[in-house]
Amino acid sequence: MTSSSNTALLKNAAEVKLSNRSIFGKKVANLRKAGIMPVHLYGGDTGSLSLQGDYAEISKLLPRVGLNIPVSVVLEDGKAGEICFVREVQIHPLTQDILHVDFMRVDVKSKITASVPIEVVGDSPAVRLLGGTLILNLQLINVESLPLNVPEKFTIDITPIEDFETAIHVSDLSIEDDVTITNPSDALVARVAPPRVEVEEVSDEDAEGAEGEVDGEADGEADDEQPEEQKD
Repeated sequence: MTSSSNTALLKNAAEVKLSNRSIFGKKVANLRKAGIMPVHLYGGDTGSLSLQGDYAEISKLLPRVGLNIPVSVVLEDGKAGEICFVREVQIHPLTQDILHVDFMRVDVKSKITASVPIEVVGDSPAVRLLGGTLILNLQLINVESLPLNVPEKFTIDITPIEDFETAIHVSDLSIEDDVTITNPSDALVARVAPPRVEVEEVSDEDAEGAEGEVDGEADGEADDEQPEEQKD
């Protein structure tokens, strides 16, 4: 449970209000129809809780926080918010509706590992002028830090990629002093691949036909040459 000393830290965290849930099993579908999202909260020494919250509010929250932005979970009993991370989102395979969300409590004073998404900005001359294709070798960067220091994203500017030899590596990323990247420093993040050159394949028949034409032309030229008459 988050202590009162974490109140200042919670100001920077997104907030979601949840209440206790008493409906389980197949009846949970009725909650979703009523605009209520079933939630599971676990982690820490408090034990797991079956909760629920506003479906629309949580649906808007998820894209904003992803799996690496801390969330302050406020319960209906009025206790101080608990710092949590979204750990699992269950999606209906056909409708793509959100079925269930799991939040995990964390200790704001203990370091955690998280995966941070990459955002690409800028305009690479190798793409715009040379017709290359941008290749992202990494979609996520793994970091270790205190929960409230986990970066929201890593922004990489591809403008310096002017040719097919230039690339961006993990060592080129800018990070705060209190964040450690656990990926290898020489890991490739982004590069531009040259355009593919399509070579037209020639079939054996076409090749033989081409050779025949050349031979025929040579024979024709030979036939056109008449021996000069010998002069007496």
